[in-house]
Amino acid sequence: MAKMGKKYADSVKLIEKNKLYDPSEALALVCQTSKAKFDETIEVHVRLGVDSRHADQQVRGAVVLPNGTGKSVKVLVFAKGDNVQAALDAGADYAGGAEYAEKIQNENWFDFDVVIASPDMMGVIGRLGKVLGPKGLMPSPKAGTVTPDVVRAVNEAKAGKIEYRLDKTNIIHCPIGKASFGAEKLQQNFDTLLGAIIKARPAAAKGQYIKSCVIASTMGPGIKINQGKLG
Repeated sequence: MAKMGKKYADSVKLIEKNKLYDPSEALALVCQTSKAKFDETIEVHVRLGVDSRHADQQVRGAVVLPNGTGKSVKVLVFAKGDNVQAALDAGADYAGGAEYAEKIQNENWFDFDVVIASPDMMGVIGRLGKVLGPKGLMPSPKAGTVTPDVVRAVNEAKAGKIEYRLDKTNIIHCPIGKASFGAEKLQQNFDTLLGAIIKARPAAAKGQYIKSCVIASTMGPGIKINQGKLG
């Protein structure tokens, strides 16, 4: 069995084993368990009572966190004509067309966190699905990253828009900010994310929707939340 580090062991002592915490308690506690020398990211892990193998039970979307993620996001926009300059003026780090698709394919270039595309550019980036898809970077209409309004999409990405989606084990993993945010701002972000996930419940989902919810800092232990308090 791997040996616990001293800071991790100290954090574990703060958590009552098998206790399901109210969200407000858990978010206050996760700030206390964040003991690393850097500003740790606070992550939420939600297991849903759906089966991601079925198309009618997929849960995916995007939401702008009211307090952002605390992370500086690099944005790449695929666009034509006036939209290129408009995207750059809105704060995009890169904007253009086929030259960026070639750079990704030929140079294995990934100096960006979010990809946005206007609908008329899907022919260009369609062939990038095999490289962008596995990294979770392929733009999609459902996530709002394929849109004629690239300016709005850039603004949302820079403001702290995150995408949530089920993995193969029916769990959604999302950041909701940094430990330095404090419990109040983390609570606002948490409520916004969970509200979006609950609203996205598929009609085909039967029985209990939220099976479990755990929050943790980058280097800290998981804190279990009472899913009965999540709506």
